[in-house]
Amino acid sequence: MISPADDHGTDSTVPGLDPDRFRALVDEELEAFVVHQRLRLAPLGDQAGEYVDAAVRFVEGGKRLRPLFCLAGWTAAGGNPADTRLVRAAAALEWLQGSALAHDDVMDDSDTRRGRPSLHREFAARHVAEGRVGDPEAYGRAVAILLGDLMLSWCDEMFRDCGLDVSAAGAVLDECKTEVVAGQLLDVAGQTVPSLSVDEALRVVRYKAAKYTVERPLHIGAVLAGGDAALVETLSAVGVPLGEAFQLRDDVLGVFGDPAETGKPAGDDLREGKRTVLVARAAERLSPAERQRLHEGLGHAEHVAELSVMLRESGALDAVEADIDDRVEAVRDALADVEEPARGFLAVLLDQATRRTR
Repeated sequence: MISPADDHGTDSTVPGLDPDRFRALVDEELEAFVVHQRLRLAPLGDQAGEYVDAAVRFVEGGKRLRPLFCLAGWTAAGGNPADTRLVRAAAALEWLQGSALAHDDVMDDSDTRRGRPSLHREFAARHVAEGRVGDPEAYGRAVAILLGDLMLSWCDEMFRDCGLDVSAAGAVLDECKTEVVAGQLLDVAGQTVPSLSVDEALRVVRYKAAKYTVERPLHIGAVLAGGDAALVETLSAVGVPLGEAFQLRDDVLGVFGDPAETGKPAGDDLREGKRTVLVARAAERLSPAERQRLHEGLGHAEHVAELSVMLRESGALDAVEADIDDRVEAVRDALADVEEPARGFLAVLLDQATRRTR
């Protein structure tokens, strides 16, 4: 088993709340759920099984942060960390994540995900290898979109059938799904304008990543355990800055990360033309001529190295690191209002989300 120190840069654990142990339990629940899905789809033939296999592989190797934050919210509201029903509910969030990533890769035309071909690339290659007729790229995109839809359906089914009363928490999950799609829409729209301000880029971060990665999973766990509105508000004070810090770290890794760790090529966000906070911070600091060069180079692979240097030398990288530090401090302050053991567990997750290399 990989220790937290090996995977995320910290070896802290809280008695009864071991992140690695919970990840393993989440994996077991996902595997058990898929057994049922294979049986359900067996009448469709071997092809359906191949699609299920691809969806399963796609969610392998994730950090399982959403289930972990769901566990933290559950614990904050007094829930028993050993309750298997909570593991099942939390695991369902991995299908939501898989759905969002599959669709995101299609929209971004990404080649890889976690060091493997993205779903649309995998099935385009299969189309060629199997001698199918038609357009391989169109087939790959269609399969990836449909598998994303399937995983979203699986999220709802697994959550609904977890064994807990999900009536109230289901409404929070609905909000989560709406917010992440809205965030994706903001992101797509952001790629159609020359630049975004820092505030505009942060709005994308908040809705595309922060809320559905941290805040809403915390809320879902807390509501499942009977937490009240005051606790939900307290968890928002933790979850929003923590989620933003997580995504800002992701933006840094998207340009300066080690491909062997991130599973994506260095500078991938620049190659895809992402208008991230990192880019917005650079635009604040560059001369008009340099700013024009930055905007013209975004989305062009041949300019990735040049733009990477520009982001570093302009001070944008240092500015985003300071943005991350500010949010980490805000989280630490907000944690004072969270009871143990959830407080200590969230402190562990804070380090894992922000002090990482992948």
